[in-house]
Amino acid sequence: MRTCLSLVLAACLAAPVHAAAPAHDADVAAIRQVVQQFQAAIVAHDGKALGGLFVPEGGAWLSVLDDATYAAAKARNPAASRLEPSTWRQFADMIQHGARPVEERFYDVRIETNGTVGSVWFDFDFLVSGKVNNHGSETWQLVRTDDGWKIQAMLFSVDR
Repeated sequence: MRTCLSLVLAACLAAPVHAAAPAHDADVAAIRQVVQQFQAAIVAHDGKALGGLFVPEGGAWLSVLDDATYAAAKARNPAASRLEPSTWRQFADMIQHGARPVEERFYDVRIETNGTVGSVWFDFDFLVSGKVNNHGSETWQLVRTDDGWKIQAMLFSVDR
């Protein structure tokens, strides 16, 4: 019996071990750099640098109003929608031509990637002239291109 148990234990220890997927530390660092470049471009009012962080075509951009913000929007305009589709180009243009200082602060940034696609999730405050204009949660979907990591899609909540 003891011999049988020893053989079973030895077989289990000798069985091939399936390694976990690689951590892709370099990819996580590169995606973190995209996050930092995004924040820096906003502060610098650099719409061109901001635009360079996105996939040129085929991306998605959507903001979703929280309940209170949606109710206030409906009170001002009965045709208001909870979902506000836009594009990174419109955002980059707003940043480029905005006269007031703007900044987006990120908290609890989480990055996941398999080296080909990645996602970023964080909470944020969007400041205009040093005051919080809105806040919420934001998620990006990224792809690794020949030119580095690019944002393909962005989805964020808006709480005013």
